[in-house]
Amino acid sequence: MLATETTKQILIVDRDVATVEPLRQKLGEAGFVVRAITDSSAAVTAVAERPPHLLIIDWNVPGFAALDVIQRLRNAKSPQSIRLIILSELSGEEHVVTGLNLGADDYITKPFSLREVVARVCVLLRSHSQAEHLALCCDELVLDAATNRVTIRGNLINLRGVEYRLLEFLMAHAGRTFNRTQLLSQVWGGDTDVDERTVDVNVQRLRKILSERGYEAYIQTVRGFGYRFAPPAYAE
Repeated sequence: MLATETTKQILIVDRDVATVEPLRQKLGEAGFVVRAITDSSAAVTAVAERPPHLLIIDWNVPGFAALDVIQRLRNAKSPQSIRLIILSELSGEEHVVTGLNLGADDYITKPFSLREVVARVCVLLRSHSQAEHLALCCDELVLDAATNRVTIRGNLINLRGVEYRLLEFLMAHAGRTFNRTQLLSQVWGGDTDVDERTVDVNVQRLRKILSERGYEAYIQTVRGFGYRFAPPAYAE
């Protein structure tokens, strides 16, 4: 498939050439433009100079841990614009939960099926593309999916990947209440390694961030059921 100006750009950062090359080839065959980097310092420069749509990174590239990448994305001007997948030989629940809670969109353990990874990438970037034309507004809170920016009264609000997706889903279904299981399915993709407490933790984090601009009350708790997004006037 020939790449076009709208072709999604993917950057793979992994020191294991035996892993990188087959994955780069398969993703290229699926129509993506793929760059592969094994050097950590070069990866920092590459992300800064030409941000990809998706970053796939090994959990521990020497001198440049995946958690550091997530932190750098959070501190960038548009931290939500880059989707992130962690690859790792660490399959323990604590590693998976840590990666997802810190903002990664997916966590894939090695060894993995190339077909499965390509399928996950396609779903992740397709869902992102389908939302790109949307702009969600409530009073002076604006979520612009075309740029993946959240602003309140024109001021940029920095959200991690999962916090952004949670706010985007709730705002897109304003007024509707969702229980934790539904939110896990819609926001976390039904990942079996993420429990319902993760929803509560991220709701509290989102509220804390919004509280800096006086918008924490828009994320409401519906006792005995779950959460919804609505102006405070509609709170029960």
